[in-house]
Amino acid sequence: MGDLVSIIVPSYNCAKYLPDTINSVLAQTYTNWEMLIIDDCSTDNSEEIIKSFGDERIKYLKNEKNSGAAISRNYGLREARGRWIAFLDSDDMWMPEKLEHQISFMEKNGYSFSCTKRVLCQEDGTITNVYATSPAHVTKFMMRNYCWIASYTVMYDANVVGLIQIADLKKRNDYAMWLRVIEKADCYYLDEVLAIHRKRPGSISNVKYTVLMKHLYILYRKDQKLNPVHAALRTARNVFFGVSKKLFFRHKT
Repeated sequence: MGDLVSIIVPSYNCAKYLPDTINSVLAQTYTNWEMLIIDDCSTDNSEEIIKSFGDERIKYLKNEKNSGAAISRNYGLREARGRWIAFLDSDDMWMPEKLEHQISFMEKNGYSFSCTKRVLCQEDGTITNVYATSPAHVTKFMMRNYCWIASYTVMYDANVVGLIQIADLKKRNDYAMWLRVIEKADCYYLDEVLAIHRKRPGSISNVKYTVLMKHLYILYRKDQKLNPVHAALRTARNVFFGVSKKLFFRHKT
């Protein structure tokens, strides 16, 4: 069956999208997985929907209080039992071969950290012709400049990376994760569309640059422990590379 994959899914009031997300995991051709859905005290019927699937591989966890995605991801990682750690947001989806192909890619090449190509879909789930890619090889230096990867495409080997825990960040907590992981292993890109990102109001991809810069600065100060000047320079450099990414790593068919 292969080694167990632990899929970390932070969730808050995503009852509308959870069925698509969960079904995309149930459809995986690689079946040795556990899906840890961390409910951040949702006020909708998320709990009812999650438990209705009745699959013992789906684990329902709930925060004691509404705490944000960073705390939710930390909780899920502490509970994870798998060698392979994968991440999926509660409104995004995977292609059926995602786990199988990504694990094969990593095992064949001896990689411990990887990401994949992804396609965007509209809020109603309609697939678009917009694709996002990443550099073939992301090093520590490159990751410090910019978050080149998307959380719903990531997988890493917990035997190599160990347990990751990050500061309580309201935004860009996924980036904080990859900055920790990249210290243990470079990230390699699988050029195959294996993940689907739902574009909807309120997502990080729709946040204005001024707000993004604020949260990047907080990340560098609070999680990376940089001094104010270094954090400001890192933030400015990150925005510059963000513009470059849109020019070179996003395309339409």
